[in-house]
Amino acid sequence: MTTYEQIVDVIVSLHDVPADLIRPEATLGALDVDSLTTVEISIRIERDLGVTVGDDELEPGLTLGQIAGLVDSRRTAAV
Repeated sequence: MTTYEQIVDVIVSLHDVPADLIRPEATLGALDVDSLTTVEISIRIERDLGVTVGDDELEPGLTLGQIAGLVDSRRTAAV
C-alpha cells in the first residue's frame, strides 16, 4: 500500500468523504475537513504511519498528494 493510499484510508475512516472527491490534488479544504478532524488525522498519521505531522501543518490548502509527500520525506529523513 502506498503512502497516498494510507493517507486516503486515514481520512476516509475519520471523515465521510464522497469517493468521487478523493484524488491526489484534492485539498483538505475542498474535502471540508474541519479543525477537529485535522487533529485526528495528525494523530492517526503518527499512530498508523509512524511519522509526526502536526495538525498545524495540515492546512486547508494542502492536497492529499502533498500530505503523502510530506510523510514520505519525513520517513526518509528518519532513516
